[in-house]
Amino acid sequence: MRYTLLLLAVLCGPAFADRQTFPPADQANRDPSLVAFRDALLSYVSARDVDAVVATACPDIYLSHGGSGGPEELRANLTLEPETLSEEDQGKADELRAQYWADLEYTLTQPGYFDEEGEFWMPHQWQITLPASLDPQLAFFVTGTDVALRQGPDRAALTLGLISHEVVIVRDFQSDTEYQRVLLTDGAQGYMHRDYLWPMTGYRAAFSKSDAGDWQLCTFVSGD
Repeated sequence: MRYTLLLLAVLCGPAFADRQTFPPADQANRDPSLVAFRDALLSYVSARDVDAVVATACPDIYLSHGGSGGPEELRANLTLEPETLSEEDQGKADELRAQYWADLEYTLTQPGYFDEEGEFWMPHQWQITLPASLDPQLAFFVTGTDVALRQGPDRAALTLGLISHEVVIVRDFQSDTEYQRVLLTDGAQGYMHRDYLWPMTGYRAAFSKSDAGDWQLCTFVSGD
């Protein structure tokens, strides 16, 4: 089941929808074979075992919008040779490779849900359907419980409220800025720490069963 975010005129008027919360609930335990697969895959990722991770992938694993997909693209992403990058990014190959592995590992540790086709998706907030009027690039999910909404961009600033597992709007996210200005769906505004804000266009992963009944990693992608 997907959940629809009730977000009315959030960017352009004073009439806002009621706030909604989407507490995390991991459905993986419904299938012990999936739990075993995820645990094994996480062990391969933790060990940075390229061959073992690639071996878990679907033949048509989806990895990028417009890319060719498949296990070889996954291998290329995991190894990320400098010559495959732009001249500007070649010096950052080690950093970019480490970030890709970290993003994969973190995504796979998130609570997930089964969709109507029986695929298992992580993170759980990916089941939230954003309204068509909202630019998804501006939507972020608050990943924590009782995260402080502060009056100013500082840990010492007055706490205006405590926010748990909600979608908020960040008009101008700055990755190098600790506190981001956010807009809640009831019109409240304030600042929240970036560590608790997961972009709704961020990474998500999905497992599917093969014809033989084995779980496989079939999606790891970010973007709209």
